[in-house]
Amino acid sequence: MNPLRRAVAGALLALCTLPLHAADKTYGTHGMALFGGQDGLYASHLPMFHAPHDYQVILQIHIADKATDAALRKRLDGKTELWTINPEKFELSSIAPEAEKPRKDFRADLVQGHFERGGSTQYKGAKVVIDKVIMFRQLESRAQHAKLARYFQLGSGKQRFLVKEINTRPDFDHIVAYNAAPDAPTGPVQVRKWGMQQTGNDALAMALKANMAAIGGTIYFETGDLK
Repeated sequence: MNPLRRAVAGALLALCTLPLHAADKTYGTHGMALFGGQDGLYASHLPMFHAPHDYQVILQIHIADKATDAALRKRLDGKTELWTINPEKFELSSIAPEAEKPRKDFRADLVQGHFERGGSTQYKGAKVVIDKVIMFRQLESRAQHAKLARYFQLGSGKQRFLVKEINTRPDFDHIVAYNAAPDAPTGPVQVRKWGMQQTGNDALAMALKANMAAIGGTIYFETGDLK
C-alpha cells in the first residue's frame, strides 16, 4: 500500500472509532476499582483532577451474565485484593442521574489487579449493569485543604465498605473493607486527616465505634493520581 492510501486508511479507521455523536469532555476510558461480595458489587471511578476523569463516581452494579456475576461475588466476597474494571470508552456524564437518557450498562474487562499496572484480565467483555448511582460529583480543581477526612459507608449489613470523599487537592483515594456489627449505624464518619498519610485502621474503628478487628483492611489506596 502506498503512503497516501495508508494515510487515508488510517484516517478512516480513526473516524470509525469515534462516538456516533459529538462527545463531551468526559469521553474516555474510565477505569474503576471493583469490590464487594455476596451482598453487593461496587465500582468506584479512579479519579484525577483533570478532564475527562475529574469526577468521583461510585456505582452499585451487577454482571449481566449470571454465572460470571456469581463467580465474581464469590472471588471478591469482602476480600481486600484489588480488582479493577477496564471499560469501553464512553462519556462519564452519560451515567449521571440527571442525564437525559442515563446509561444503564457498559462492556468491560474485569481485571485482577490494576488494569494499567500489570493486572490480569479474568473476565473479558463482560456486560456491567448499573443498578444505582451512589455518588456522582465533579472534583474541585483548585488547591484546597481540610483537617478531616470523610468516609461513606456502602452496604447496610455485616459486609460493608468505606470510601473516602475526595475533598482536597492534593488528596488520596481510599477504599476499606469493614465487617459491621448487627444494627451498626450506616452513616458517614469523619476522622482526622494527616496530609497524604493513609488513614489508620485504629482511627476508622474509633470513628465507627467498632472493634479494630472489624476493619478488614485497605482495598485501594492512591495518591499519585490526585496531585
